[in-house]
Amino acid sequence: MIIVPSIDKNTKRRLTVILAATCAVLQLAIAPNLPLFGGRANFMLILAALLAQLFGGRYGTVSGFLCGLFFDFCSTSPLGLMAFFLTVCSYVLGMEVRNKLADDTSISLTQFSVAAFAVSNAYALALVLLGGAGFFEALFARALPTAAITIACYLPFVMILSRNRQGFTLSSRRGSPSRPGRLR
Repeated sequence: MIIVPSIDKNTKRRLTVILAATCAVLQLAIAPNLPLFGGRANFMLILAALLAQLFGGRYGTVSGFLCGLFFDFCSTSPLGLMAFFLTVCSYVLGMEVRNKLADDTSISLTQFSVAAFAVSNAYALALVLLGGAGFFEALFARALPTAAITIACYLPFVMILSRNRQGFTLSSRRGSPSRPGRLR
């Protein structure tokens, strides 16, 4: 019988802080310098989706709002626009309060891909309505490349976080319940 440990509050906090710091640095340092045609990676979308898929529920929704505010403060977009989209995205991704990354990586990747395209397109359309750019330029020159590069940047995160199928630990040593101290 395999015992699946739950994530305790300290591990949850550590994982959130590590992911938030990593994604914030990447959003500020890498995203502006890594263009794909007219699109840029959205690491705050990655962070919001990861936290929603890992912890779900209220935690994921609140983190989505905070990630959106961070994105809005660091960009020239209207304040609250990305916060709204990431809050809705996190709510939808975190509806089932369970660890989706440990269950099935392909489903998590598919859900994130749909969410990335939806958020990128909605954001581009909102900017069109606010008078930022033309319709086709916003969709094809910004939204699609943004979604594609964001999905590509999501892959390393999901591969690292989904490696451990029996719950999250921040160390590489995992012991078997039948043989404590032995590596699998």
